[in-house]
Amino acid sequence: MTEQHFITRVGWLRAAVLGANDGLLSTSSLVVGVAAAAMPPNQIVLTAVAGLVAGSMSMAAGEFVSVSSQADSEKADIARERGELATDLEHEIRELTAIYQARGLKDELARQVAQQLMDRDALGAHVRDELGIAEHTVARPIQAAMASAAAFAAGSLAPLMTTFLLPGTILVPAIFTVSLLMLALLGAVGARMGGAPMVGAVVRVAFWGSLAMAVTAGIGRLFHIQGI
Repeated sequence: MTEQHFITRVGWLRAAVLGANDGLLSTSSLVVGVAAAAMPPNQIVLTAVAGLVAGSMSMAAGEFVSVSSQADSEKADIARERGELATDLEHEIRELTAIYQARGLKDELARQVAQQLMDRDALGAHVRDELGIAEHTVARPIQAAMASAAAFAAGSLAPLMTTFLLPGTILVPAIFTVSLLMLALLGAVGARMGGAPMVGAVVRVAFWGSLAMAVTAGIGRLFHIQGI
């Protein structure tokens, strides 16, 4: 039987969960804020659409830039290791041996393991065991950017459709309800896919979602009262 490890999903799962939660919460907060300020329905809808588009592009750009920086660092470290292997192989063997000794192997066995692994793939052994770069954790900027943008747009759909379908008189409580339910669902799904406890994830996203919407609703209400 093949074992299933959730860590293999960490690259795209982190970006997808972050994007979906951000899309849902950002768009909901925007809509709640302008609705509490008693803005006309067409402006509320425009705010939701603008939030979806701008947020998706922002998430994609931000994720691409940040993950590209990680990828650049990884490439620089790998190039440095390649150069060290070409100029001082014995030092690199001792370096890898010391890593295995620190993990509990006896001196002679650690040296044998290091030598055999380097005979097969010296660079791969150092990238994996010295730098800690593995296939499932390697930076993939385009994948992360696309996942974040798509997830943000998907998360924004719930408040956007609620804005389209419901009148302004009940929009604020409706957005609160729909958003909290969707946030709880996203928290549960993300925890399930990552193999983590669901209750803590649900409570966490529901709390911060409620706080964000309450703050923006309060600001919108304040602007409405003062006639700004």
